Amino acid sequence: MAFVLINADLGAEEELVRELRSIEHVKEVYVVYGVYDIVAKIEADTMEKVKETITWKIRRLEKVRSTLTMIVVES
Repeated sequence: MAFVLINADLGAEEELVRELRSIEHVKEVYVVYGVYDIVAKIEADTMEKVKETITWKIRRLEKVRSTLTMIVVES
């Protein structure tokens, strides 16, 4: 599991939320106030699938300016 903090182009937040919700392994998406515009929760069977979702699907969306990924450490 990972949380991805996303900076979006100005005014593109709602469009990005719709796009993110259609991506496999994206379980939750929220528009937030602060340094980042959107928080997405990513869950998959393997860490490789989580990384692929972030690298090849989320980061390549046209209106995504930058991301910060936080991988969840299970104890």
